[in-house]
Amino acid sequence: MPFLVAAVVLVGLVGALNLLLTFGVMRRLREQPAAPQARGMEPELRPGMRADVFTATTTAGKQVSDTDVRGLVGFFSAGCAPCHTLAPRFVERASTLDRDGVLAVVAGDDAELVALLSPVARVVLEDFDGAVQAAFHNSWTPAVYLLDDAGRVVAGGNRMGDLPSETHA
Repeated sequence: MPFLVAAVVLVGLVGALNLLLTFGVMRRLREQPAAPQARGMEPELRPGMRADVFTATTTAGKQVSDTDVRGLVGFFSAGCAPCHTLAPRFVERASTLDRDGVLAVVAGDDAELVALLSPVARVVLEDFDGAVQAAFHNSWTPAVYLLDDAGRVVAGGNRMGDLPSETHA
């Protein structure tokens, strides 16, 4: 009989410990930021909207601002596999446009992305809290926007297929 009581107490303690650990894991998971898929990966700037006022410096040392951004805008980040997948398609599309009509924003330091994008776009290096990222209300990558001649968003998304095939720049 004492063995039976000891076994029941032991099983009860193991069950209680398991319950405490489960609650601890659940609490930690709630504290984690939501994954991009959970937040929805749609751009905050909708068609017809404009980016906020910003000024930034390109990797070539030139100033770029909200008043002269027209055409294709792309947001990429270092270490982002989808960004590296999107970049060649972005470059292909950008090569049909005037270089001044294309802006690429790279979060972090990624020499490979900068080298790929520089021949067809003005490239800005900045963090996710940088001026251009903030002006576009952009918090995820990759993201692409197509702007008309007045600087209004025509379309946006996280892949080139989200943009219309004709270019408005």
